[in-house]
Amino acid sequence: MAHPIVLRNSNGTEVDILPLGAIIQRLRVADRDGQVADVVLGFDSETPYRDGTSPYMGAVVGRVANRIAKGQFELDGVTYKLNINNGPNSLHGGKVGFDKRDFTVKGNEQGKSVLLEYVSPDGEENYPGTVTVSVLYELTDANELRVTMKASADKPTPINLAQHTYWNLGGHESGTILDHQLTIQGDHYTPVDETQIPTGEIVPVAGTPFDFTTAQPVGQRIAKTEGGYDHNYVLFGLGPAAKDRVKDGAAFSVPQPAITLVDPASGRALEVCTTAPGVQVYSGNFLDGTLKGKAGVSYVKHAGLALETQGFPDAVNQPAFPSVVLRPGHEYVHALVYRFYTV
Repeated sequence: MAHPIVLRNSNGTEVDILPLGAIIQRLRVADRDGQVADVVLGFDSETPYRDGTSPYMGAVVGRVANRIAKGQFELDGVTYKLNINNGPNSLHGGKVGFDKRDFTVKGNEQGKSVLLEYVSPDGEENYPGTVTVSVLYELTDANELRVTMKASADKPTPINLAQHTYWNLGGHESGTILDHQLTIQGDHYTPVDETQIPTGEIVPVAGTPFDFTTAQPVGQRIAKTEGGYDHNYVLFGLGPAAKDRVKDGAAFSVPQPAITLVDPASGRALEVCTTAPGVQVYSGNFLDGTLKGKAGVSYVKHAGLALETQGFPDAVNQPAFPSVVLRPGHEYVHALVYRFYTV
């Protein structure tokens, strides 16, 4: 196994990054009493990440995060058929997505930042065009982990990158995230069918179990959903107008405050800022205790919460959604900030 690249700041926060999948393997941060814990789910060895045992924990997923209906889309008059790996659909780039690819370390600045790069060849997972992807991780003394994902392509191709860390601010071994308080700057969401493909609607969250416009415990209304949260939220009040506000994957040029997650027990808190128009909130519904993580910990149902800022699911097949097609001469940029603090 390649040694992780460790970033450290003056607050004692440490982040371990694996070149495989640009994975955040560990993230150690203090609680309100100064006690440090690792707050991301994951594994001690590379094997579960590489062989598909890991449900994308900590990875950068792509070329296209989330689901593409029936694993196919049409672009400029050509139909592309992708590998199916999630029921009838293609998920997170296909059978061997970016999460299982080895990135090259292009820069490593004295424990403060690391720049990773991967070149995805034309036809990989049946996607068109050669795509060059870079991921920059920077850990600041303001307790911010800044993530900048960029991509360029030599042919038109869909690109939608997401950072797929599962958070548990009580510590990865501490049980569930059902008591965590969640706030989302999103007053609309995209309902899905029985295979988790959006219906094409963009509807208000008001009056539904999906309303986190004010802080709510993740578990308070989870029983009123179909098995838990695995839904895309439309951020920043963009609502049905999102299609006209997004260019090359970005709604803003600099990350905007989008999500807050607080663990009342430890006092650890996380603010997520992003340039992306949406966030897939996934409450670890398919974890069942059989998956053994770091130090042999069993990851039970709802052991972690993924907050995947990204473009909308199945956007290549949804004319009402912002486009995720990247064309030559343009650059895809998805910037986000994880800011840690205590309450």
